[in-house]
Amino acid sequence: MTERFEVRRRIAAAPSKVFALLCDPRGHVAIDSSGMLQSADGDPVAAVGDQFVVHMDREALNDLPMGKYDVTVIITRFEPDSRIEWTISGTIQPPIKHLYGYRLEADGAGTLLTSYYDWSQIEQRYREKGIFPVIPEAALRATLGILARTVENGSTD
Repeated sequence: MTERFEVRRRIAAAPSKVFALLCDPRGHVAIDSSGMLQSADGDPVAAVGDQFVVHMDREALNDLPMGKYDVTVIITRFEPDSRIEWTISGTIQPPIKHLYGYRLEADGAGTLLTSYYDWSQIEQRYREKGIFPVIPEAALRATLGILARTVENGSTD
C-alpha cells in the first residue's frame, strides 16, 4: 500500500515565481483545492523551522466532525527555488508527522513542479484510525491546476 502521493505538472512560470507563492502563507490558501484552508497568518517563510498559522475548516471534506480549527505549518525542508516541505502541528498532539511538499525544476521558460503528500512517518495509532490519506491524490492534482492558473495569469505580481 502506498503511503505517498506525487503528481507533476509543467507550469509556465519561472521557478522563482512559483517558489515565492509557495513561501507565502496566503499563497497556500489561494491555491488549496480541498476547501479546508480558510485563511493564514504569518510572514513568508525563508528557512527550515519557520512557521505560520492556517485557519482550517474540516467541514469542507465532510469526513470528521472537527469544524474550524488552526494548524501551525512548520517548514522541514527549504531550498530556494528548488524545494519546500512542511508538517503541521495542531489539535492532535503529538503532531501526526505527515508531510506535504513541492520540488521545482527549471524547465525551459517554466517549471516542472512535483507536489507530494507523505504519511509514511505517522504513528501506528493514527494508521489504525483509517483516516489516511487525509486528502486524495486528485486534490494534489487540482491544487497544481489552481497554482498554474494563479502564477501564469500574473495574479501573484
